[in-house]
Amino acid sequence: MSSLYLLISAALLFYSAAGFSQERNSIEKKLLNDRKLSQEEISFLDTVQHRAFDYFIDEMNPENGLVKDRSTKDSPASIAAVGFGIPVWAIGAEHGWITREKAVSITLNALNFFLHSEQSTDALATGYKGFYYHFLGMKTGKRFWNCELSSIDTGLLLAGVIFARQFYDKDEMLEREIRSAADSLLNRVDWSFFTLNGDAKTAGTISMDWKPDKGLSKYGWIGYNEALILYIIAAGDGMKEVQEGYSNWLSGYKWEEPYKGLAHVVFPPLFGHQYSEMFVDFRGIADSYLQKKKIDYFENSKRATLCQRLYAIQNPHGWKGYDSLTWGITACDGPGDAYNFDDKKFLGYAGRGASGPNLNYFDDGTIAPTAACGSIIFAPEAVIPSLMNMYKIYGSKGLWGKFGFVDAFNPTVNWFDKDYIGIDEGPIVIMIENFMNGFVWKYEMKDPVIKKGLERLGFTRLIEHR
Repeated sequence: MSSLYLLISAALLFYSAAGFSQERNSIEKKLLNDRKLSQEEISFLDTVQHRAFDYFIDEMNPENGLVKDRSTKDSPASIAAVGFGIPVWAIGAEHGWITREKAVSITLNALNFFLHSEQSTDALATGYKGFYYHFLGMKTGKRFWNCELSSIDTGLLLAGVIFARQFYDKDEMLEREIRSAADSLLNRVDWSFFTLNGDAKTAGTISMDWKPDKGLSKYGWIGYNEALILYIIAAGDGMKEVQEGYSNWLSGYKWEEPYKGLAHVVFPPLFGHQYSEMFVDFRGIADSYLQKKKIDYFENSKRATLCQRLYAIQNPHGWKGYDSLTWGITACDGPGDAYNFDDKKFLGYAGRGASGPNLNYFDDGTIAPTAACGSIIFAPEAVIPSLMNMYKIYGSKGLWGKFGFVDAFNPTVNWFDKDYIGIDEGPIVIMIENFMNGFVWKYEMKDPVIKKGLERLGFTRLIEHR
């Protein structure tokens, strides 16, 4: 971008589900953000985004499109990382970091791999019933670590697949093949296989996982977390009991006000507020629960983000480095118990999170830059200065490397991660792009699966906006 200032002015993205589109289309266009960015900020964000994009090129097998879970030599692939990679490759093509032809090639190889990989009860298959194992061998594409057939990771993969069939819209052979492969992948998902028929609290919900030797997990996705996108896709893709399941999902919501004026549906790790909104534009629409609260999920995520910043300022556990410009707690790597001292204990990888002083998980002083960066679209005024400050203060000490910000760091024990993690790199690229121009939203929201899913789950224009 050559202009000195960039006015972020992506309009609301419209879609046309029956009984829903007219209300949605009547909303006035709004700016994503009404502040101007300096050239320094623009250049900084471009660098952060480009470096994170490189992860999805350097840590990817171009023959099958599989993306490493993390940047270690022997890491398996993560199917969620592939789901994030699909729009990331398109973003790279839009920026000129790779050609569109290369993005097409990688994407088609990935979709064809999943389409033609083994679907069976064999312990080393790639998937079953249209779902896929969480981790796969980078070269073989076979199940890795005896992991679970994962509903949420399949959902995140499918979110990328949906994006692909909308973005690659040219009347050219390879792009037609992408659209055809995407259709086939969505059409073969057997949602009934993952639907729980248990007690009243779980009936109709989507089970978390399945293993060939243990069967379907009795635990369903209930309560606000990253699985919101899973229910939307399931609803749009024909899951029969989805309304009952979504009602039970909503029954697990917890509404808290950690700080005055910032009441929201809580989920302490910030990734739970980001993964669905990487793909779905929730501005101005709400389901039955949030209609009563008079906010949408975008506002909910904004409040969650601002709560984490206030939590860092308050710093109830007294960790070194926490302040208004150094914050962000989510699932990430950590120092591990080798760094324990006195009564201070440190974890390795953990589902860290904070929703105020009375609800925080595994807060051991570890900060993940992806937590803040993935929320740039919700609170840019808090996020951008914080990212620039973390780079300035800690970049040369170990926070900055080949793919930009490493996964995590802990100022209390002067620890800096050596690794990058695919599902933490993806939100950096995608959310910066959505902040700049709503790019991923624009294509995802066109898809009939997303439109139908929102309609079936009862999303309507937020009453407050009428």
